Amino acid sequence: MYTGFKHLHSFLAYVLLAALIICIIYVIVQFIQKKRFSDKVRKVALAGFIVAHLQLLIGLVLYVISPLGLTSLSAEAMQDSIMRLYTLEHPLTMIIGIVLITIGYIKAKKPGDDARRFKTIILYYTLGIALILLRIPWNAWP
Repeated sequence: MYTGFKHLHSFLAYVLLAALIICIIYVIVQFIQKKRFSDKVRKVALAGFIVAHLQLLIGLVLYVISPLGLTSLSAEAMQDSIMRLYTLEHPLTMIIGIVLITIGYIKAKKPGDDARRFKTIILYYTLGIALILLRIPWNAWP
């Protein structure tokens, strides 16, 4: 079970990064072309939002069942940089990144100026993906 979740989590990371990059680029293009904030833009942002939350859910399950997760949270783990990455830094940074994506999506759904809505998605999704990229364990990522 652990191996299956680990592979699923790694695969979905690629899907998440692709979805966020596509979303950010699409919203930037729509913003530059001064288009209206249409339902299609909202759905593209929703796709990134959904994939991020799915990845979070699988990551939280993996954190609970993994030998590198919740069970290894201790003072000794904080002294080892690899263990600290897996037990604290990676999960916490990913949660913060997904919270930023969530805030961006929710704020952009509110009616108002189209330019503000585009900027909101661009800002929050870019900050979210930056945090996600910051704490991916690149040395162990397939």
